[in-house]
Amino acid sequence: MSDSVKLSYFFVGILGSGMMPLALLMDERGADVTGSDRSIDAGRSAEKMALLKRRGIAVFPQDGSGISGKDLIVVASTAIEDTVPDMVAARAAGARVMRRSDLLAECFNAAKVGVAIGGTSGKSTATGMAGWLFEHAGRHPTIVNGAAMKNFETPDMPFASAAVGDPDLFVAEVDESDGSIAKYRPRIAVLNNVSRDHKEMDELMALFSDFLRRAETAIVNVDNDHAATAAAGLPPDKVIFVSREGRPARLYASDIVPAAAGVSFTMTDRLTGARANVALKMPGLHNVSNALGAVGAGLACGVPLDACAAALNEFSGIRRRLEVVGTAAGVTVIDDFAHNPDKISASLSTLKAAGGRLLVMFQPHGFGPLKLMKDEFIAAFLAYLDRDDLLLIPPPVYFGGTVERAVTSSDIVAGVCAGGGNAEAPSDRTACRDRLLETVKPGDRIVVMGARDDTLTVLARDLLSALTARNR
Repeated sequence: MSDSVKLSYFFVGILGSGMMPLALLMDERGADVTGSDRSIDAGRSAEKMALLKRRGIAVFPQDGSGISGKDLIVVASTAIEDTVPDMVAARAAGARVMRRSDLLAECFNAAKVGVAIGGTSGKSTATGMAGWLFEHAGRHPTIVNGAAMKNFETPDMPFASAAVGDPDLFVAEVDESDGSIAKYRPRIAVLNNVSRDHKEMDELMALFSDFLRRAETAIVNVDNDHAATAAAGLPPDKVIFVSREGRPARLYASDIVPAAAGVSFTMTDRLTGARANVALKMPGLHNVSNALGAVGAGLACGVPLDACAAALNEFSGIRRRLEVVGTAAGVTVIDDFAHNPDKISASLSTLKAAGGRLLVMFQPHGFGPLKLMKDEFIAAFLAYLDRDDLLLIPPPVYFGGTVERAVTSSDIVAGVCAGGGNAEAPSDRTACRDRLLETVKPGDRIVVMGARDDTLTVLARDLLSALTARNR
């Protein structure tokens, strides 16, 4: 981007997991970037704020004060309501307003090879894997992810949710929650799973089916019945099926050996007969599926299977995905992004496989998901938590705006208790912290679980510090 055509972007909610990587991408491409975030007033996201400050990106309160004039391109997600002061100020100034998804789709669709990672769960991990796979192979992709990728972190970029490389090889996590997945024209589309989240199944199936049809090659996890159905009718030469459960697929995993800190398996490409061994540093069978989806994208772009395996063996993981914060006083503290029933089930099944008692604090990411998936939340906790485990659910995170509070954390807790589980609904996060420290014993694991709130990581670190102090 030359100075003569230098653009100025203002990102409303710049510290958000979807917004920040796009802001960093535009900054790296030479645009003038500023933004606002309501986290400033709440004291959240200190690390992200520090990163943007180092990069010279000014962040304003979300009060309209950062809107400088009509030449500004104001970027907002669909979650930003028109009544937000920044949006009011942008209209008053005559500034161009565009949705985050429109800007990302514009950049993505301009690439010669666009790899779009979709699905209900595991998108950020699969995106990070695919991005690293191409980077490891010397292809240096541009990546926009919804979470920080450890392999791309540097002292200057400690929160690497984006990587700027070849503009013609673009790897992106794409979102179905607001329907924006329909805007992308991928050459490679990866779909690992489909489940009820944000939208009803009929609408989700239509979105994902169209997503696969628009691609030159679709990578589909045939183990997930809904994903397989979304791929129904695709020409055989247009789809690469993957499986870890022994279903017919071109790319499949065998000899899977789970462990507390990772999982190993063998990949086989039926088309070529090639085989390669993988030892992931991330635990959980769901991560085998994530890896197969990423490798499918690599194969579709000409990366050999053994090179894909070599990259996966060096993949360090994604922040807040069953991330071990540390161990003190015989207790391990884990920070996890799981926030919908499928993600919660995947995380808890992985943790329970290692044995031991779990103390889980799950902060819902909104009242809407509680209403939509009340029964699924209750079923997930009852399926994977034992009577000796403890589940704490404080009120959902709330960032303002209009919201219906028809279903609350207490309703989920009541359902879990009615099913024989051990759950409580503390009044706030401080009460959760106190209850965890009061209850925890050596050998336990504390899991801080939830999304859309960076202070969950702060809470996890605070719990570790408090446990560390016990040993002094």
